[in-house]
Order: sequence, then C-alpha cells, then structure tokens
Amino acid sequence: MPKLRGEAFWRETLRSAHYVVAPMVDQSELAWRLLSRRHGAQLCYTPMLHAQVFLRDANYRRENLYGEACPEDRPLIVQFCANDPEVFVQAALLAQDYCDAIDLNLGCPQMIAKRGHYGAFLQEEWDLLQRMILLANEKLSVPITCKIRVFPEIDKTVKYAQMLEKAGCQLLTVHGRTKEQKGPLAGVASWEHIQAVRKAVSIPVFANGNIQCLSDVEECIRKTGVHGVMSAEGNLHNPALFEGRNPLVWEMAEEYLEIVQKYPCPLSYVRAHLFKLWHHTLQVYQQLREELAKVKTLEGIVDVNRELKLRCQEEIANQKEGEKPKEGLPFFHWICQPYIRPGPKERCKENGASGTEKGVRGKRALEEEEDGNSELLSKNKQKKKLRNPNKSFDPSLKPKYAKCDQCGNPKGNKCVFNMCRGCCKKRAFKETADCPGHGLLFKTKYEKSLSWQTSQRVIQTPEISQRGDVDVGETAVLKEAADSAV
Repeated sequence: MPKLRGEAFWRETLRSAHYVVAPMVDQSELAWRLLSRRHGAQLCYTPMLHAQVFLRDANYRRENLYGEACPEDRPLIVQFCANDPEVFVQAALLAQDYCDAIDLNLGCPQMIAKRGHYGAFLQEEWDLLQRMILLANEKLSVPITCKIRVFPEIDKTVKYAQMLEKAGCQLLTVHGRTKEQKGPLAGVASWEHIQAVRKAVSIPVFANGNIQCLSDVEECIRKTGVHGVMSAEGNLHNPALFEGRNPLVWEMAEEYLEIVQKYPCPLSYVRAHLFKLWHHTLQVYQQLREELAKVKTLEGIVDVNRELKLRCQEEIANQKEGEKPKEGLPFFHWICQPYIRPGPKERCKENGASGTEKGVRGKRALEEEEDGNSELLSKNKQKKKLRNPNKSFDPSLKPKYAKCDQCGNPKGNKCVFNMCRGCCKKRAFKETADCPGHGLLFKTKYEKSLSWQTSQRVIQTPEISQRGDVDVGETAVLKEAADSAV
C-alpha cells in the first residue's frame, strides 16, 4: 500500500483528528493516553524519545514503546528528538511498525535540549533539518511530521514551515510561542503566527498554545483555520477537556489509577499526574501534599487519593448555600479546571510574605535567606539545612570559580593549561604533556616507556654478541674434527 501524504494522511490514517494530546515527557504514557481517549481525545503522541538511546538500548525500546502496544491506542504518533539524519532514521525504522507516523521534535525549549542540541535549538539549522526529513521521507513506510515553535517574525516562521513541507513533512504542529517563552515567561501563544503558517502551506496544520477548555479549541480552529488543536497543560489538569466537561477530580484520578493497574508505568509518572489533577486541592491540604510526595507504592498513592476525596466530600457536605470558590478560581478546587501559570511578578507574590501568611505555599518557595527564616526555603534546601545548620544559600557568598579557557566549566586551580579536567586531558594527550594538578602524566609515562625500550635493547645487544662468539668457536672445532677424519 502506498504511503499516504498530506490531507489524505490526516483524513484516512488519523481519521480527521481535531482533538490531540501533546507529546509530554514522562506524562503522555499509555495509561494517560487511554484515559484521554476515553474522554474525547482523537489522536495521541508518545512522550519524546531520544533517537540515540532508542537505537542502542533494547530495554529503552521495550519500556517506552514495544511493551506498550495496545489496539485501543491508535492512531498514535511516536516523537523523537535527534540531530543526526542516520541516527534519526534508524531509530524511526525500529518504531514505524508500532505507530501511524514519526514526529521530529523541533519545539522543546528546555535547557536539556540546548545541551543535547535538539528540539527548538535546531530551528536555525535548516540544511540539517532538510537532510533529516528528506532521508526519513525516503526510507520510512509511515509519514514524517514535525512539531515546531515560531520565530518572533511571522515571515521567517512561514519560510521555516514551507522549507519543512518541501523537505517532505506531511503534517505540521505549530506551537505559537518562541523558544524563549517558557516557564513563568511563557506568556500568550500567537495564533497570528499559526494562521499565517496555515495559509502558506498545503499540508495539515495543528495548533498548540492557549488551550484551557473546549471553547478555546473551537475558537482556535475558527480563527486560524487549522485542522486540529493540541493540548498539553490543559489536558493534564482536565483529561475531559475535549468533552467540554469539568468533572470531579477524584473521578478522573480513580479512573486513571484503574488503568495504571492494567497498564503499569513508573510511580513517578502516576504521582506527577495526581499532583496536576489535585493541584488546587493540594494548596488547601498541605499535609496530604507532603504524603503524596513521600509515598513509595501505588497502593499508597491510592490511599492518599481516597483521603483527598473524603476531605472534599466533607467540605461539600458542610458547604453553605451561595458560597463561591476561593482564590479567584472559576470552580471549587475539587473540580477539574485550568491552571493559569503565574508570571514572574505574580510568582514572587505567590511565594512571598503574603503567601506564607495565608499558610498556602507556592510551587517553589523563595530561595533567598535574608533573615535566616527556613520557611522561605524550598523543601530540598530545608533538608540540607537540617544536615548542616551553618549552610548558607546566599548567592553572594558562593565561591567564584575561574572558568576553563576551553568550555567555561570551573578550571582546575593547579592546571598548567587553565582548563577543566576533561579539556585538560584531551590537550595533554594530544601534546604528550603533563598536568600534575590533574594527575595527568602523559609525557612522564612516554619518557619512561622510551627509557625502558632503550634498556631492553642494551640488554639484548651483549647477548647477541656473545652468541656470535660461541657460534664462531663451534665452527672451528667442527672444522678441525673434519680435517682429522680425512
């Protein structure tokens, strides 16, 4: 059967999917995908997989894809991060029989993506991206898709999308934020950029960004003209988002935990999902928040979930008529609803004095220790403080390290090259030099080796000479014996 492309691929293979669950590291695992599909999601992505690791590690393949094969989990797109055409295609070939398309991650803005040189940090390397997509389009039996972030300029974003389409991309997901827009600085996604891309390309386009409820999905499709809408944060806080419902949190949590019993996943994934689902409630019941963080078994998580449910039901039973949600929430905290990420200034207020007065701690406490008050420290730093009461977290008191001339890491204080150990080792080996500061003695060892070889030659030379004298003597005796016989 020939490989479907563009609109035909979206219409037939993806079944004209409009509601899409985003690829989320450690969060869009099989159990969560099945929950989302039960509540309106029409297409799901796997978490981002590392092509290099997927290619070399059979356990990684089994844990993240092969062991999760499920007939209900289709259509499915597997997403990879990669920066090498051959590695990307070889990994995709191992995955193509378990999915309906392969996606190249060009949208991850995190620091780990910068260090690994993938995701949104490849968006300026158009030649490399063309080679990756061309090769994948040629070798794979399933279509190749891409998920991108936008440039600040609409024109450049449009040219970027057109380049990917020309190289062989069959579907494009556009996150309407730049790679600098993340965390507290995320801001609002630009649907204007997405609309411009949709008009400029002939392949299907999905929009990503600003999706908190079903009305946002409908408005996005109407304004941008995209084929579908992808949700990440909105889906994590309300898996029934695509149904247009706001169910009770414990209903979604209990259903998810039942699926996990059938399709197990790491406990850290389960805990993270419950932190998202119960986000607003855990601001009220701080003790249960601590218990959820510490619990070591799935049964323990089920118990914490049950206790949260009982607390909320008691609160509902004691609720006064006409009472309204607190903290400016659109619904009561026990109902699935969006989480609006605070900006930098709001986060400071949330975690500052006003927050501690109310007894509600923010997601991260202040890291400064101006007055020595441990309440202003994160939990991790409070543990360190308990182990070492004299420890200070004041950034101004941290020692200043001189940087390596080569890579910027802290250099060795006694390094002869003014480098870190890694860079020093490479240079010392290349130049056959010593660095006593790092304990690298390439020159010394080389000289010792030469000295030993020379001594071996000296020992062997007398032996050869002596052996020659013996041979001459033996020849003379034999000759004399022969003469006498004659």
